[in-house]
Amino acid sequence: MSRLFSTACERNRGPILEVLREVFPAEGLVLEVASGTGMHAVHFANALPGLRWQPTDRGAEALASIAAWRDHEGAPNVLTPLELDVTASPWPIERADAIFNANMVHISPFACAEGLFSGAAATLPDGAPMVLYGPFKIAGKHTAPSNAAFDERLRSRDPAWGIRDLEEIERLGGEAGLSFVRRIQMPANNQCLVFVREAQS
Repeated sequence: MSRLFSTACERNRGPILEVLREVFPAEGLVLEVASGTGMHAVHFANALPGLRWQPTDRGAEALASIAAWRDHEGAPNVLTPLELDVTASPWPIERADAIFNANMVHISPFACAEGLFSGAAATLPDGAPMVLYGPFKIAGKHTAPSNAAFDERLRSRDPAWGIRDLEEIERLGGEAGLSFVRRIQMPANNQCLVFVREAQS
């Protein structure tokens, strides 16, 4: 069976959708970086029919799952998933009207977060949003004991992984030309971070 299932995706997709309704344009192309199972892609695309949703991932298993979820849900505005390595340049999408990324920057080396922002800067037009979802430390501190324990588990699996500091992510955005404009508290001690592409002189 090609369709992978994520309990976390099923649990968080409703609250995330409310943020995307508010932040994303009513029409245009959304680039989802690291789409994973594809459950987010089909749910958001079905709920936001004015948007075309471009899912991506690095792995063949994830790409197959995304395609299987698209076929299963019959989401006409979900495009064929594309292979995307955020650390490679250029990305396979030249332009997008918004970018969404969930649960990647803590389950990957920091170079992936750097690649995410540099790639977003090259892809988004002036004023376009990028929304990141996941756990983040605030002022260097975890927001809950469960996040601290999760961070330890991540780092035990790979020392290059781990929950990132909000200030560190904000700095990456600023260096790439994306302004941090809002942090939205989400269930289960997660956050949505909203960035906007600055006007290019």
